[in-house]
Amino acid sequence: MNDVAYVNGEFTRIQDARVSVLDRGFLFGDGVYEVAAVLEGKLIDYEAHLSRLERSLREVALGSPTPLTDLCEIQRELIARNGLREGLVYLQITRGAAARDFGFPKDASPTLVVFTQEKNILAAPAARTGIAVKTVRDIRWARRDIKSISLLAQVLAKQAAVAEGCQEAWMFDDDGMVTEGASSSSFIITKQGVIVTRPNDGSILPGCTRKAILALADECGLSIDERAFSVEEALDPAEAFVTSASTFVLPVVSIDGDPIGAGIPGDRTKRLRELYISFARVSAT
Repeated sequence: MNDVAYVNGEFTRIQDARVSVLDRGFLFGDGVYEVAAVLEGKLIDYEAHLSRLERSLREVALGSPTPLTDLCEIQRELIARNGLREGLVYLQITRGAAARDFGFPKDASPTLVVFTQEKNILAAPAARTGIAVKTVRDIRWARRDIKSISLLAQVLAKQAAVAEGCQEAWMFDDDGMVTEGASSSSFIITKQGVIVTRPNDGSILPGCTRKAILALADECGLSIDERAFSVEEALDPAEAFVTSASTFVLPVVSIDGDPIGAGIPGDRTKRLRELYISFARVSAT
């Protein structure tokens, strides 16, 4: 299964899918992407992902080869063709193929690629055990609010975490303040019952799951403080967790080898995950 992709207007087998070697996504990382979760064959929180895609395209002056209103149906059709029940849909738009030159080409047509991936999200073992985090310096560019396909810095951060037996990296800036995870949003819960997470600005991606979790916080009796927090502060909270479309909510049980709280998933993080799963099912498209 998951052997069908959508490339520039056509559904095709993955092994037959082709894009030009002159595609600017390949040559320059000149493109943007989105990843949405799929539960029971339906897209989760799709409007939030579509809105973010539209914003990313606008910020890099990139058009879509297909009306954005048609993208949902394309993804639904791909989910059906692949028989996907639980997992992810990946969508990428680049500036297209043209002679290699840094300036925007005048005659290139944007490239659209969509594929699916099976993934166990609901019953992921990490939801029960929690994950370990390694902190690394954030070496990315200044426009992290754009969901760009240029992900080398995140790849290096994630690999540094994997090399030390961790599942995620939390990046920090020159002031020692946590920005976000290599592929997730970062949160701590203080001992006073406050969720702390960096505010949306150029330093982080405006996470769709992050947005939903902040809206659900009140149901856990948690208040919200959108501000930067330091690596030092992150080592001594009541709980810590990450969010993303591909994992929903995962508890962080250690950072740089030091246990967070009791070193096991916290009750409020587990409750937030339950609330988000309920939200996901209601928002499914």
